[in-house]
Amino acid sequence: MAEIKTSRIEVSDGALVPDQGENSFFSAWRISFFGAIALLIILPLVNPDPYRNILLFIPDGIIKTFQVTILSIIFALIIGLFTGLGRISRITIINRLATIYVEVVRGIPLLVQLFYIYYALGKVVQLPRLTSAVIAMSFCYGAYLGEIFRAGLQAVPKGQMEAALALGLSRSQAIRKIILPQTFKIIMPPVGNEFIALLKDSSLVSILAVADLLRRGREFASTSFQYFQTYTIVALVYLVITLFLSKLVALMEKRMQQHER
Repeated sequence: MAEIKTSRIEVSDGALVPDQGENSFFSAWRISFFGAIALLIILPLVNPDPYRNILLFIPDGIIKTFQVTILSIIFALIIGLFTGLGRISRITIINRLATIYVEVVRGIPLLVQLFYIYYALGKVVQLPRLTSAVIAMSFCYGAYLGEIFRAGLQAVPKGQMEAALALGLSRSQAIRKIILPQTFKIIMPPVGNEFIALLKDSSLVSILAVADLLRRGREFASTSFQYFQTYTIVALVYLVITLFLSKLVALMEKRMQQHER
């Protein structure tokens, strides 16, 4: 029988990052980004009611979305760092606890975690909606970032640690002064992707009545009954923000590659 060769298909659930080699004026990213901006300009001019009214109604929701996203990614990075260190720890109990945390959190949908922290734990500790949203987002993405940190730490050549120990540094000093600085350079692109994914997932906090972009859109639609127009604007705003951030991530990757040469 003839040998059957199989090819590997890689599928990513990360954000759409524009290809660095895609410099065509009519690239997919440019068409999507500038097309969305054009629609956000044209629709309010052609039909001010409701499109202009919607744009005037949602800016505070955009601010709240960024507030939730930035706070969550900061705390998620802290959690992810300690989780990643725990995943490579030689102390069995620390390694096991970090692994259990990653497996449990990644096995529970973010929406369920939001409900659990706000409603279930609310019977024990009553937390503000925004605080509950940030805790849930940080707790969830901390597990994913923990795996990114673990991969980054393990990507640093083992000779770096051996050389640091040979110079008289302790293992903790070597990790802090030698390994971590190199790890941060390695993980910056995937962390950027997680930031974009977190921004999109922040729309889930609207179920807790946090006045983010989606929540403000729902409020406008519920009073005007113009659901199509409202969610069209909300979708376009999310698209512009996401594509803009994805471009920043791509530029960051390109700049880091140039520094490495």
